[in-house]
Amino acid sequence: MNLRELLLVGLAGWTAIGVIGITISLARRERRKAAYGLAWIVGVWVVYLAVLLTVSLRQTQRVVALGQPQCFDEMCFTVIGVSELEGLPAQDRRRLVRVSVRIANRGHKPQSEELIQAYLIDHEGRLWGESPGLSGVRLTTRVPAGQSVLSEPVFAVSEDATGLKLVFTHGHRQPGVLVIGNSDSLLHQRTVVPLDQR
Repeated sequence: MNLRELLLVGLAGWTAIGVIGITISLARRERRKAAYGLAWIVGVWVVYLAVLLTVSLRQTQRVVALGQPQCFDEMCFTVIGVSELEGLPAQDRRRLVRVSVRIANRGHKPQSEELIQAYLIDHEGRLWGESPGLSGVRLTTRVPAGQSVLSEPVFAVSEDATGLKLVFTHGHRQPGVLVIGNSDSLLHQRTVVPLDQR
């Protein structure tokens, strides 16, 4: 857990204590004290969210090269290759792109990155998620301590897609959206891995 994540955890804990205090004040019919406490909580969250959005809008997009790991705590994901597959009918106006990702566990116990997902984006901003049933080892697979495995997610993209880039994300329903400077945070440009296919 880094300093920015600790800041969010601390703010959440402070907010929880504040809510308990407000509840006690209301139970004692101390409405002015409760309103004061609520105003503090709202004010601090407004400042925090303003800083979060300012950082998100000002930071430049991070570009990660093939072979360079992206680490989330002790789990690291490295795109090591990309290829096109055959298999779609001729009339299907899509192509299959397979991305080879090495998943390494730098920790001391078996673990997985349970919320990790990947999608492809092209130069027009079109997105394609992983094609279910075609990928074998999942990105969320459990990896033994100090070991690595190979995952090869497959994406069915439009035949005219160019400038493909891979994005790792934990989705929108997780605390990272409120971590200042996190690639998944609100309005932040996602970290991309250019695949240089076309």
